[in-house]
Amino acid sequence: MATSYNVPQHSEQLKISFPAEHVMLLTLNRPKRLNAVGPQLNSDIGAVLNWFEDQPSLWVVIVTGEGRAFCAGADLMAWNEAQQSGDSNESQMLASSLHGFGQISRRQTSNKPIIAAVNGSAYGGGVEMILNCDLVVASDKATFALPEVKRGVVAAQGVIPRLARVSGHQLASEMLLLGNNVSAAEARDRFGFVNRVVPADTVLSTALDLAKDIISNSPDSVQSSKRGLILSQQLPVEEAVRAHALGDAGRRVYKSENIREGLMAFAEKRKPKWKSPAKL
Repeated sequence: MATSYNVPQHSEQLKISFPAEHVMLLTLNRPKRLNAVGPQLNSDIGAVLNWFEDQPSLWVVIVTGEGRAFCAGADLMAWNEAQQSGDSNESQMLASSLHGFGQISRRQTSNKPIIAAVNGSAYGGGVEMILNCDLVVASDKATFALPEVKRGVVAAQGVIPRLARVSGHQLASEMLLLGNNVSAAEARDRFGFVNRVVPADTVLSTALDLAKDIISNSPDSVQSSKRGLILSQQLPVEEAVRAHALGDAGRRVYKSENIREGLMAFAEKRKPKWKSPAKL
């Protein structure tokens, strides 16, 4: 299946595969650095995700990490070197990063679902990425932390407002102001940003099962629903409803072949056969 896609050029720091029809898997591949994101990996992820958005036949992406970590956040060794040499410009870095940390933490232009398969530790920017994914599967051994305050920096790539909205002020403060580790069970049961906690050897298969569940539904309807979720974060309720109904993703649903196929399949008591949606 992979040979049918002309994937953008990228380094060995990112692995790309297609484990099921309509599904792309991105694997952060810096295991010796716990998959910390530096400039090269950041660029690779951005190029591939931007390409993914333009592929009508790809409907879902799963993101995971090679080895024992999902993502340890920013490459602090490289950051330290830049700081010590005077070459670091954090304000410019934040302002110029359209999609945030790892090209995911503030990615609001995508209508396609992103699933995080958290195979191990996720720190700092790794958690920022996770909080902007649509579904999160975590190993029962995974740990999460926002330790920026312990390093004199700030989690400023989108996680603060998202965590406050998902977990509430006090629990968000616990992660942000203490900077301590949170278990996978706590991330699910107390903080509310993990969907499934499973044995380590089933993280990827569980994420793939969720992806297959998604692609069993109309891609037009799924992408429109995600656009509605994003608008609900950005606008008051009535404005969000109008923007969703009148926007491209909302209007496409009612003009697509898939709405006719879904209703006909219901009437004929069979499974629908979905088609890849037209580009917006």
